[in-house]
Amino acid sequence: MARLILSLGGQVMAEYNMNKERYTIGRLPDNDVRIDNPAVSGHHSLIINILSDSFLEDLNSTNGTYVNGKLIKKHALQHGDVITVGHHQMRFVEGAADEESTKDEFARTMIIDNSQAAAQAVAQAEQATAVGTARQFAATGKQTRPPVGAMDTVRSGAAETIKSDAAKTVKKDASETIKSEAAKTLKVDSVPVPTPAPIGKVQVLNGSFAGREVDLSKALTTLGQPGVQVVAITRRNEGFFIVAVENKKGDPPSVNGEPLSQKARKLADNDVVELIGIKMGFFLG
Repeated sequence: MARLILSLGGQVMAEYNMNKERYTIGRLPDNDVRIDNPAVSGHHSLIINILSDSFLEDLNSTNGTYVNGKLIKKHALQHGDVITVGHHQMRFVEGAADEESTKDEFARTMIIDNSQAAAQAVAQAEQATAVGTARQFAATGKQTRPPVGAMDTVRSGAAETIKSDAAKTVKKDASETIKSEAAKTLKVDSVPVPTPAPIGKVQVLNGSFAGREVDLSKALTTLGQPGVQVVAITRRNEGFFIVAVENKKGDPPSVNGEPLSQKARKLADNDVVELIGIKMGFFLG
């Protein structure tokens, strides 16, 4: 028997066994699945069950009906589909899903395979960081590399520098020169050992997916729901960084209660990331 699991902000509110042919979803009391929220139309959508198949239809609602982040008019439901009506979500589950099926369902719900938008957001975050560095140099005059245009000054004084260095070399004591050459001969350049990329994961802390984990083994992991909220986590040798990609509903994604922006933020062990009402702990190792 198929089921609908109604939730808001990651918190399960109700569960419905689909044992009838028709189920209406809406704000008015005569609906089979009543959602008392202004963002939901009086009669928002309809589910029709025919033998072992279930079909979802939008009833010309004001804010539309979404399945897995996509606006639909009619849709053949499949196990694990997430229906969004207003601010509420309903997971369509066929039969008693086992643990592995639930994990797969979580992956389909929260992990986004198409990360083109995320990659663009990460590139913009890195560009913003570069711009910030340039502004810092303009304000303080401090920068590890010479600013653009500085090479003209270097070239103009190159001849004088060479003459000065040559004069200093001639004046050096012979014994000091021998010592210096010996030191150069005996010196072994140290080759830095590359730092391995860290290992990290996020674990869901609340809601129906509590306890589920996502290994952050890829260079880029995108989490969330398209059309609602999306974040991207990048894995680098110096650590993990998170950036907001999309926020169209509700409060913005946050880390430890601080809203995320389009500027990348480095994650620390035990940080708490909140996204579409779901809290996830970030852990290293």
